[in-house]
Amino acid sequence: MKKIFSIKNALPIGGLLIAFSTIVSCKKLIELPANPPTQITRQEQFSDSASAMSAVAGVYTYTHGEGIPYSDGFFTTSTALSANEIALSGANNIQAQFSEYMLTSSNGDLSNLWTSPYSAIYQVNDVLDGITGNSKLSASFVKQITGEMEVTRAFYYFNLVNLFGGVPLVTSTVYSTNAQLPRASTTAIYSQILTDLNDAVKKLPVGYPSAGHIRPNLYTALALLAKVHLYQGQWSAAFGAADSVISQGGFSLEPNLNDVFLDGSQEAIWQVPLENGGSGTTEASTFLPYYAGEVPGYIVTDSLLSQFEANDQRKTNWLAFSVVGTQTLYYPFKYKVTNVSSSAPAEDYMLLRLAELYLVRAESAAELNNLAIAVADINTIRTRAGLAPVYPATQADVLAAVRKERRTELFCEWGNRWFDLNRTIKDSNYPSTGNIIKVLNGYNPIKDNVYPIPQSQITLNSHLIQNPGYH
Repeated sequence: MKKIFSIKNALPIGGLLIAFSTIVSCKKLIELPANPPTQITRQEQFSDSASAMSAVAGVYTYTHGEGIPYSDGFFTTSTALSANEIALSGANNIQAQFSEYMLTSSNGDLSNLWTSPYSAIYQVNDVLDGITGNSKLSASFVKQITGEMEVTRAFYYFNLVNLFGGVPLVTSTVYSTNAQLPRASTTAIYSQILTDLNDAVKKLPVGYPSAGHIRPNLYTALALLAKVHLYQGQWSAAFGAADSVISQGGFSLEPNLNDVFLDGSQEAIWQVPLENGGSGTTEASTFLPYYAGEVPGYIVTDSLLSQFEANDQRKTNWLAFSVVGTQTLYYPFKYKVTNVSSSAPAEDYMLLRLAELYLVRAESAAELNNLAIAVADINTIRTRAGLAPVYPATQADVLAAVRKERRTELFCEWGNRWFDLNRTIKDSNYPSTGNIIKVLNGYNPIKDNVYPIPQSQITLNSHLIQNPGYH
């Protein structure tokens, strides 16, 4: 598939935009560096649509420390450890804190989960500042890019609020103000997310603005909006948004599970190509052993393995295993390419896909007591996985079936299992409400539903207050 742009061919924007991803982690939340004399000025960056697009390219690049955050893989491993989807095979005191619910605010991986998205949010805000009210750019161009940036910013804040709870709400590039912002409430963060997405829905076209599914279109915004409404318990809105994506978006489930994460996947709603200089995703290099028979660094837990039924093609295609002595050790295998070569299929980094929207619609339909629709969506996912349909009769049983399919379909993707456990703990419609304490050994519901704020950020910004139960 043809890429819309390559960051390697973009204008030299490192001094103004991309550099933030390397400086933010060791400086304040958002800090404006001097513009090196060898780099283009901000005025030049947004002097016309062609040059402005280089800034947009920077937002969407996937390479360590630049553009799309979480390219270091810490988001996937941290949340999967916390959700008991994977376990460490060796000693790693930093990562063991996530699975043992002993997180400290000085954890280095934790710091990356905070600084990486804020670096990306700065890039988004800088693009918005550069195009807003810019007479050198057409109204249609400004409308399009504004919608794209709003979706992107909403995506980052959605992950931040689910990891940390209330966080500083940064919507500008005024570093002197941003560096000392207090935490906004969870309600305020979700309000901003919904504001961005609802505005993006009004601005974005039905079709993708360029080749591939890299830059958000209307259905990207609606897909994320459906997920946000689901998490907020706004069932009718979640159902409506998910239904629009499924029925009108033009996506389809890939019949072959091995094609789901490939470049050009039919079910990709938002998918970013890699710019890793020949390497695959960090998830692939993290989970896959170097050689046959090696103990994987992360082993799929019995808790997750037990959820796969006999003949479930997701176990066959999305898990692999090493035989070590008498042990068969499974590891995640959704991303399969560690080194890109001419013979390897091209994999992209998946942010949103159609299967999740079926499960969003199923869950919201079940909550609305539209059980027939929910069951049909559950069975759509099961059929693709090679499983026989199920016909749960009660609302509680349907919701339990949705949760089971979410576990086996969305494991080790964007913290879905970890967030599901936390968001449904108080939902009385679930038969296992409150069982998170039994499911996760050592989980403390008073504090463990969110991670601590990194101490390095509290040291830099005295207005930040730590989450309860952490030091």
